[in-house]
Amino acid sequence: MRWMAPRPRSRRLATEQANRASSRLHRMTALEIARLMNRENRRAVAAVGRVAGPIAAAVDLIVASLRRGGRLIFAGAGTSGRLGVLEAAECPPTFGTPPSRVQALMAGGRASVFRSREGAEDDAAAARRAVRARVRAGDVLVGVSASGITPFVRAALAEARRGRAATVLVACNPQRSGRRLARVVIAPSPGPEVLAGSTRLKAGTATKLVLNTLTTASMARLGRVYRNRMVDLQPRSRKLVARALGLVEELGGVSRAGARRLLRAARGRPALAILMARTGDDAPAAARRLRRAGGSLAAALGE
Repeated sequence: MRWMAPRPRSRRLATEQANRASSRLHRMTALEIARLMNRENRRAVAAVGRVAGPIAAAVDLIVASLRRGGRLIFAGAGTSGRLGVLEAAECPPTFGTPPSRVQALMAGGRASVFRSREGAEDDAAAARRAVRARVRAGDVLVGVSASGITPFVRAALAEARRGRAATVLVACNPQRSGRRLARVVIAPSPGPEVLAGSTRLKAGTATKLVLNTLTTASMARLGRVYRNRMVDLQPRSRKLVARALGLVEELGGVSRAGARRLLRAARGRPALAILMARTGDDAPAAARRLRRAGGSLAAALGE
């Protein structure tokens, strides 16, 4: 690797500053560190609460795109990229979405999810190539960068805008939020890390909270949940089969045996089984009703 001078602006970022509260970190007891980190983590939660407006604006963009057949794509490097990968991976089992509907672009490729390749974050050319290959007009690209200055993320956002995709930036440095790069900027400010520069800590926590909210709120608005239940979950383990049966039993108002029968007829789709229980439709009729309602159980039930 060629050694280069750090970008002058990076030294001024909040995520690079030393936290006065942890100046004696090397001399603290385990209990003192645990208590300190808990106090600091509360700052991350509070910081996300202060950017609820931009989060809601991003959700509106995502919902509009997904309703038109677009996709949600996260792009990031390092911890930020891995959080995007995690969010994308969780959407199919939680909301029953096809894997193509929510995706992630990771700097350095798949191998970087498991083993750090820090230099990959500087590869702007790779970001542009990935966006040209994977992102199309009408999609939403969410760039995730704790610092807000990661070249891979900035290049991905710029390329996505050129390709007429909607853009969102999630960063933890409001002063470097890149407002010209993205239509919506979500910039919580959790402050300096307990371990200076280690953005897997408070910045990572704040980012995870933001991404959780983006996907959960978007899927709720799209009808992929009913009340506060995961009716589109994919029951592919014993735990999830039990959860699906419980959902059909409770929300469909049937016995356990009836829930088992309906879920089997619905080929494991809880929302369809619940609709069958509530309307008396057979599986094909209930499926047609659900399709007409855009996949929303609430809409199919006329609620």
